[in-house]
Amino acid sequence: MGSESTTPYDDYVRADLLTHLQHPLSDDPGEMAFLVTTQVMELWFTVIAHEWRTAAQALRGDDLAVAQDALRRSTYQLEALNAAWKPLARLTPAQFNAFRGALGEGSGFQSAMYRQMEFLLGEKSASMLVPHRGAPRVHAELEKALHEPSLWDEVVRLLARRGHAIPASVLDRDLTVKYEPHPAVEAAWTEIYAGPQDGELVRLGETLTDVAELVWRWRNDHLVATRRAMGAKPGTGGSAGVAWLEKRARKNVFPELWTARSHV
Repeated sequence: MGSESTTPYDDYVRADLLTHLQHPLSDDPGEMAFLVTTQVMELWFTVIAHEWRTAAQALRGDDLAVAQDALRRSTYQLEALNAAWKPLARLTPAQFNAFRGALGEGSGFQSAMYRQMEFLLGEKSASMLVPHRGAPRVHAELEKALHEPSLWDEVVRLLARRGHAIPASVLDRDLTVKYEPHPAVEAAWTEIYAGPQDGELVRLGETLTDVAELVWRWRNDHLVATRRAMGAKPGTGGSAGVAWLEKRARKNVFPELWTARSHV
């Protein structure tokens, strides 16, 4: 017996597979929207991480045009990702509680692809691999990302190649730990923005600032949606919930790009 006939569209998009990946675990009709929206977010994480890896590789090769294109595409994707909060942001505590039990020990904190994004932003931590010990492929991918330069590391290395005084302690830092802001990197961005301007680097800085702002908005939208749905209760899977999200929302992405502006 021959295989079931499909259309060229489905062969490419795998629509039949995508639209049958939803398996609600409660009887609440609102769970379907929560499940699909979360899956959509995972897909956006995947493409954004792809764009940032493309940008990092291009920066490594001094190809700012390719890096800019990838970063700019990621800003449109981040806008779409952030819009995905809208179906969830008006959940009342009662509505969320109607299917919250279906998550069990599950938490967005355990998303491997979101962790890939965070690692690319310089938010490194070996402890973040622990939840994935039972999935060898995912664990190996995260371990590889942990040891690779972040997108911001590649930016800083580019600044050094462009003649800015970046110390060896920054260029040769332990890539498996969180990036910490450095006065020399802040001074480099101050010099770039104060002029005489290197147009390429100013444009790169502004695109990276767009990325950073959209990530900050994502974190804040996550915080607000969680506050509305569950207040200050512990998060699913025993996570710290709102307290952890508040801490994340206070952090600047690409920190020296923000602090340098005070000195221009």
